[in-house]
Amino acid sequence: MNASAILLISVCIYLAIGVPVAFALGLSTVTALLVMGNYPMLALLKETFTGIDSFPLMAVPFFILAAELMSGGSLTEVLLRFAGQFVGHKRGGLGYTNVVSLTFFSGISGSALADAAGPGSMLIRMMDKAGYDRAYAAALTASTAIVGPIIPPSIIMIIYALADDNVSVGALFVAGIIPGILIAVAMCVVNWHISKKRNYRGDGETPPLSEILRTTWKALPAILLPVLILGGMRAGWFTPTEASVVAVFYALLCGKYVYRTLEWKAVPNILSRSALLTASVLIIIGMSASFAWILTIQGVPQIVANWVVDMHLGVWTFLIVLNVFLLLFGIFIEPLPGVMVLVPILAPVAAKIGVDPIHFAMIVIYNLTLGMITPPVGGLLFVTSNVSRVPMSALTRELVPFLYAHGAVLVILTFVPALSNWLPHVMGFK
Repeated sequence: MNASAILLISVCIYLAIGVPVAFALGLSTVTALLVMGNYPMLALLKETFTGIDSFPLMAVPFFILAAELMSGGSLTEVLLRFAGQFVGHKRGGLGYTNVVSLTFFSGISGSALADAAGPGSMLIRMMDKAGYDRAYAAALTASTAIVGPIIPPSIIMIIYALADDNVSVGALFVAGIIPGILIAVAMCVVNWHISKKRNYRGDGETPPLSEILRTTWKALPAILLPVLILGGMRAGWFTPTEASVVAVFYALLCGKYVYRTLEWKAVPNILSRSALLTASVLIIIGMSASFAWILTIQGVPQIVANWVVDMHLGVWTFLIVLNVFLLLFGIFIEPLPGVMVLVPILAPVAAKIGVDPIHFAMIVIYNLTLGMITPPVGGLLFVTSNVSRVPMSALTRELVPFLYAHGAVLVILTFVPALSNWLPHVMGFK
């Protein structure tokens, strides 16, 4: 049995007995190195640090810090009021508010888990008090939080661009705008259907124009952060990594001097939370890099590429098979290690068949992100279940119509490549 087979079998065993994903990847790499025998164990450390020794990767901690600063500056409440004034009075209004608020917040956090644990937990409590079924509120929150890694700035997109030289961070950021909006619309359609069926009534009436303008003006600085990031990158003012630093200073200024709700004494805790989250992300990336290195030196990417090319699959057949494979893979592996391990193998195959690299990237990111709301691993399900105090069984039952909606969006994105690559091409991103 060769080293690559040992690597794959051992990682499955470690995951099956409950070892965390990052450590399962590291331990399986150690197992493969022991079997190979021709590389010292020091290679694990070298490849792990090589995986995180990247200038573009510095954007990850800064975007995380920017999101924490914005949250500490009462951004959640501002966005909730802004979204609620437009849709809160309609049937199922708080459900729409949930979707719109999390979509806006996704443009700041770039993380599905942050969306669910932060504004998501607050929205679930609000919906519960208004008479919505708590399990339904939790399912809606988890399903909508998927937008986090799709709408820019996205941490997963930064990692993807490091794994595939054919796409840039800026191109992926822009490519996620239309799919992210499409997902939000699909969640609103499901909310409309369920609210009509269960008679979830709206809250009050449409506020007067003066109040709408006042609330919109107050929310404008928060809404402009994604515009600043994308606009600055498109204009050539800064790189994605530099944009993340700009986002930190912008978030600090908004929280302290615009909204005046960010206290200096809260900054150490914000820095601590950001450091812990960054460390967990970098550990996953480092271990995934060492795991992918073993696959590379064993020639697995080339073997897979040749095997698929020899099958003479058409573009659409390949994409259908890809979707099925990624959906199954995403059930057991989190998105970050999934990108690090699979993209170096599958991206060259897609390129040989003729799939647009940006279109392919969006399919991979969306599929792997959907794994966060599919049992049994589904990290987003566990977070949402914990913050909402809804049993996993009840949450999973309420999740079914949202999974159908996500499936419909995935089919549309797969067979309409323009939804992913039109906007980046129009804006000049390569």
